[in-house]
This record gives sequence, structure tokens and C-alpha cells, in this order.
Amino acid sequence: MSTQAAITPAADALIDERALSKLRWRCRRGLLENDLLIERFFNKHADTLTESQAQGLRELMDLSDNDLLDLLLCRKEPQGDLQRPDVEEVLSLIRTAP
Repeated sequence: MSTQAAITPAADALIDERALSKLRWRCRRGLLENDLLIERFFNKHADTLTESQAQGLRELMDLSDNDLLDLLLCRKEPQGDLQRPDVEEVLSLIRTAP
């Protein structure tokens, strides 16, 4: 299920605390490597996460653990429905989180 995120002022709004909590829960993965990378992302960006970035992250969470890990480790690049600015932005943030 993929929806094209519109670039609107609402897309740039920060997500609220409840939505952030739900998103964190949804991001729990079966592979420790994915969990570590995603947790590091949340530690750095949770306070500034926008609705658009949250939608991109939700799209990434629809992937299998192995496909997600390939994207996070730059073994693959987003293709098809994932070639969208919101997905690519959040993927870049996850890849570069210290």
C-alpha cells in the first residue's frame, strides 16, 4: 500500500508525541541490525520528525527485514513505489545518523 505524499505545509509539520510513539512501535524489527540503525535514527531525529518523513518511514516499514537492511546499508537503492522524496529523505537520515 503506497500513497504519494503531497508536499504541503501539513507535510512539513512535526508529528505529535502520540504519532511518534506509534511510529516507534511500528518500527520494531526482527533483525537486530535494523533495530539498531532505526533506534539511532530516532535518537537523533525524533524531536524534528515531520509528517512527510514519518510517511516515508512508514513506507520503508512495509518492506521485509532483509530488503530494508539492503536499503539501509546502501546495497540497494529505492525502486518503484519507493522512489519518492519522502522515502529517500528519511532513508538518507537513517543512513547518516551517527
